[in-house]
Amino acid sequence: MVEAFEKIPCFIFPDMNEGSYYAAKIIAQTIREKQQKGENCVLGLATGSTPKVLYNELVRMHKEEGLSFKNVITFNLDEYYPMEREAMQSYYNYMHRILFHHIDIQAKNIHIPNGELPKEQIKQHCIEYEKQIEEAGGIDLQILGIGNNGHIGFNEPGSSIHSKTRLTNLENSTRLANVYEFANISEVPRLAITMGLSTILKARKVILLAWGPAKAPVVQRAVEDHMSEQVPASLLQQHNDCIFILDSSAAAELTRYKSPWLTGDIEWTPLMIKRAVVNTALKIQKPILSLTNVDYNENGLGDLIVEKGDAYDINLQVYYMLRDSITGWPGGKPKANLPNHPERSLPYPKRCLIFSPHPDDDIISMGGTFQRLHDQGHDVHVVYQTSGNIAVTDEFVTRFLDFAVGFEDIAGINNEKSVQILQQVRSYLSKKKDDQVDTAQIRAIKGLIRRCEARATCRYVGIKEENIHFLDLPFYETGTIEKKPMGEDDVKITIDKLQSIKPHQVYCAGDLADPHGTHKVCLDIVMESLRRLKNEGVNWINDCWVWLYKGAWQEWRIDEIEMAVPMSPDQVSKKRYGIFIHQSQKDMVPFQGSDAREFWQRAEERNAATANLYAQLGLTQYASMEAFVRWKY
Repeated sequence: MVEAFEKIPCFIFPDMNEGSYYAAKIIAQTIREKQQKGENCVLGLATGSTPKVLYNELVRMHKEEGLSFKNVITFNLDEYYPMEREAMQSYYNYMHRILFHHIDIQAKNIHIPNGELPKEQIKQHCIEYEKQIEEAGGIDLQILGIGNNGHIGFNEPGSSIHSKTRLTNLENSTRLANVYEFANISEVPRLAITMGLSTILKARKVILLAWGPAKAPVVQRAVEDHMSEQVPASLLQQHNDCIFILDSSAAAELTRYKSPWLTGDIEWTPLMIKRAVVNTALKIQKPILSLTNVDYNENGLGDLIVEKGDAYDINLQVYYMLRDSITGWPGGKPKANLPNHPERSLPYPKRCLIFSPHPDDDIISMGGTFQRLHDQGHDVHVVYQTSGNIAVTDEFVTRFLDFAVGFEDIAGINNEKSVQILQQVRSYLSKKKDDQVDTAQIRAIKGLIRRCEARATCRYVGIKEENIHFLDLPFYETGTIEKKPMGEDDVKITIDKLQSIKPHQVYCAGDLADPHGTHKVCLDIVMESLRRLKNEGVNWINDCWVWLYKGAWQEWRIDEIEMAVPMSPDQVSKKRYGIFIHQSQKDMVPFQGSDAREFWQRAEERNAATANLYAQLGLTQYASMEAFVRWKY
């Protein structure tokens, strides 16, 4: 019954690492079985952020377990057009950088669509690509990702099920989703060469990978809804050997997770009851206290009525759970005995540590709570985990250097070194190519700009200078969008900072929308650091509570929220002004993602939406709310 709604088998893992390892084992087994038969193994390969861990694991298997790729022939799904092969954003570059340079595959066996050809040659190139696949014996195993609009390869919604390799037009939503690889949206190609749906469906086995909550809605449509060319991935339902490998976040919208009461017997824990009642109330647009037995029965909750009694009593239980999550005292209310309050009253005041992945996540994601903690007398520390230098435009560098040199002139300081640096930077930036990495000097200047903005924000809130900390974690300092994995140095730096502060409360970003992104790595580093400290038996760790906030793009589901901190209109304005201090991140920011709104707009609309959901469920209407979930380690 659990899988009754799923038309494609789904294998679900706690995180993308375990899912990727499982996929890698399937690939390795396929390669070895072919080797034993003396046959070639033909793989169809995907690119993008989704298969990176998979490819890393295949490289490890090659180096440590002797997995050979000498009998492997590969065909890549797609390539931007036009695109130079050596450009950082090209899939040719990606595949060689991530996989091919590290294994023993023969160069003649690598096939990637050519984005450098003149347009008049592309049609013939695509015909030849199809022919090469056929001559290789067809694809034994095809690896896929899935776009937020359901595309596989670059087969956008509406692509024909009979389509073959071709030049195709990219939807704007796809270009926006991939803008993180480019300086801005105007540089994202409008065309791409892609294998067709017919080509993909001919593969003997298909594995689709999906990670993170952003993919959850489209995974549900592909797996559970009817087949439709408007959701190309749903056409995989007709394949006789296709599986989806998902992490728990990408599987969150599947019925077995979102509405498990519809799939068979479940244990009605308080949290499950809360989720079921909240989802039902939102679905039929009723306040919780207005739900009836009929509402429960008509929405698949008849078993809950049988087990727990009348709707009235269940409604009250859930209403009180939501009510008790709301507090204006995120550090705990002093001199108060509130057993159902999200935080402890004691100790008071608390040492509160806010981890901010970038130098503005603190004010964007929890600016109202940030200010409340300080105003209510707690000892608040802010720890900026990365320099954030990659998100500063080149124009800001020259602007601030102009100011620095001009200031020295006004002050009567004749500093030839400053003028020389300005000239060097201007010269470099004037010749800089789109995919060229900044010099260490320019990255340092960009990091300084963001550090100054972060300090100004803390001063605006009232944080003491000695409570502002910058870690500049090494994993981030590559100068490119692609970061290094979490390293031992990152963990050691973080442990040292935790040990020096010994916090009673830790706040950190739990935004996992991009499982490969900076927020995810920063969270992994904090979690690993806290686990090690706990295992070492450090005294203060048992009194330290960890609260997770979300970033600028998403919010916790309302049934997940364990602490909701309301804000008045004046507090919303104060938060906005705090965000405005980060001038380098206003208006147009490099790698801003698919959302054209400025960060302050995203934050305000998200916080207002949370408050409106509480009101819709029958709770007090506030102007805005910031939400948190407690992590128990």
